[in-house]
Amino acid sequence: MTTIDREARLRTILEAELAPASLEIIDDSHLHAGHAGNTGGSHYTVKIVSSRFEGLKLVMRHRLVYDAVHDMINKAEIHALAIHAVAPSELS
Repeated sequence: MTTIDREARLRTILEAELAPASLEIIDDSHLHAGHAGNTGGSHYTVKIVSSRFEGLKLVMRHRLVYDAVHDMINKAEIHALAIHAVAPSELS
């Protein structure tokens, strides 16, 4: 699977599971060159705004994201995932 395919799959899954108002996916793999888990396109930062996060603590927001991409993590398509999860009401 190419980096572009992997990122598109990540986007499709997060959009289907969390219906984000805003979603930004950043490929951070270049920052991990030489790292044992870096298979190219496997380190991501996700910035996501979703009404599903309303009233939830940060750990539960992260759990929703991890649950959504569980299969990608288990198949080593994603090695590292940094998550910035925000509810729409928290935006200024």
